Amino acid sequence: MAPSTLDLMILTFNCAKNLIDVDVFAHHLKDALGRNGPDDGHLPDIVVFSLQEIAPLGYSFVGGYFLNAYLSRFQDALNLAAVRYHDGATPSPSSSTSPKPDSDGNGESGDGQRERHRQPYKLVTARNVGYTAIVMLARDPARVQDLQEAEVRFGTADMGNKGAVGLRCLYNQGGSGTGSGTGAGDDDGDGAQTELTFVATHLAAMEWNLARRNADWAAIMRALTFADPEAAVARQQKKPQKQRKQQERQQERQQERRQTETCGLLRNVDADADADDDDDDDDDDAAHRRELHSLSIFKPSSHLFVAGDLNYRISTTPPPPGAPFPDEDPASDKHYMRFRHLDQLTRERDAGRTLHGMSEADVSFPPTYKYKVTGRPASDAAAAAHRRRELTWHFAPHRYPAWTDRILYLDTPGSGHGGGSGGSSSGGGGSSVPPIVTRAYEALPVMETSDHRAVFWRADVPLIGPGRMRALVAGSAESKGQTVPDPRSRLPVEIDPAAWGRRSAARGKELVVGWAALLSSTWEGGLAWTSVAALTVAWWYWLSMTAEPQQL
Repeated sequence: MAPSTLDLMILTFNCAKNLIDVDVFAHHLKDALGRNGPDDGHLPDIVVFSLQEIAPLGYSFVGGYFLNAYLSRFQDALNLAAVRYHDGATPSPSSSTSPKPDSDGNGESGDGQRERHRQPYKLVTARNVGYTAIVMLARDPARVQDLQEAEVRFGTADMGNKGAVGLRCLYNQGGSGTGSGTGAGDDDGDGAQTELTFVATHLAAMEWNLARRNADWAAIMRALTFADPEAAVARQQKKPQKQRKQQERQQERQQERRQTETCGLLRNVDADADADDDDDDDDDDAAHRRELHSLSIFKPSSHLFVAGDLNYRISTTPPPPGAPFPDEDPASDKHYMRFRHLDQLTRERDAGRTLHGMSEADVSFPPTYKYKVTGRPASDAAAAAHRRRELTWHFAPHRYPAWTDRILYLDTPGSGHGGGSGGSSSGGGGSSVPPIVTRAYEALPVMETSDHRAVFWRADVPLIGPGRMRALVAGSAESKGQTVPDPRSRLPVEIDPAAWGRRSAARGKELVVGWAALLSSTWEGGLAWTSVAALTVAWWYWLSMTAEPQQL
């Protein structure tokens, strides 16, 4: 019997450091929720946003309170879209072209205000590392358990202008289990729960930076860990009891040599003792490797999803004047699908230099970068209607259009599914392991606030218990028919034990830069400087008024 599935949606969007327009984003999200969704109108169980350039530098680097206004808009937009999709609320032509402004003048009607009070999705968590953020929302947050977080920076001076942030959780379909980091791994069944790992990332920009993008991915594999690897290494190195036992065994064998006269018996005793020592050492080393492996993004018991502005282009140089650009005319010899074979991500992934073992659904949408919006309606009402629909745009002439914004996943081990879009049968000689089935992998329309298009992916993810997943990974590793190595069975790189120490140092630098930017370039900073100046003047005035006059 096939396991139950999780209805999952992931959306990645480079926000260009701007606040999103909630109504516009909700309008496009509503359409996305209806793309190849279940016939009964079922909403995704979990929605994860991978966001890049979420806010200006000061807000992003300091984080916390200063990011709330930017992150909360995605929850508002999702809930607004979910309510409209669930209710089948399609605005009439008159209301969509001439929306009645509300008291804030944002073009939202009274019905829209009431819709905002309904919350189909609740926030599970929102985290950021510099400019990159991840937001997880669920229809039933009680089903999301054992939440863990991870982060790595690989921007300038190891700060968060580029980086990755990860979430790991146990999704319990019943929602009543207590869940624990160790207990989760004891579940060998299907259909009740599954472990999920999400990575939101922003890799190095610029056409010529291909090697750096691959290096950024390697940094994610080495350093994006969900616990401190140095602690695991320290535990392995600090084993005085084991060392003492080894010394005692050596002394016992030496004494046996002196007392034993039978050479054959001596050889058997020595051989058995040495074999026992080797077995103990091998067991300890294997356990240590398994512990480090489980800290990484490639935990053998977990599904893995990676989404972000991966920045892979179609050329290593900028376009010269008059270079051919993709267009959307299917009959044209410059239709964008004719440029797909130039995609760096596909080539590098096939060569085993990036996104190791990951699958991707078929890419049939246009390039997602870099756009220039042209033309603005004169009236506010016309502008509001204009923003809700596809804008007039063209590709920026100084960048080759590219599929920079992508979503990839590790398919279920042994499913024989190579990353195509949904519905392929399971492989592996009649294996009953179901693959992850893609429902939709598309781009949202161009929006005025960004030069990127958002990309969303919706899929049915099998609820395979952590114990069963580990067994499947082990079985897949032993299979001779495996064409692409599963990084859940063997890590492509070694884990960096010093990663957490470096990230603490980088966070300190990030706070210094962030506060400096806030104080020098924002209204909050201006208010702070004004307050300091006012307090200084008041203090000086108080001193001058209370000082005793000098007698001549």
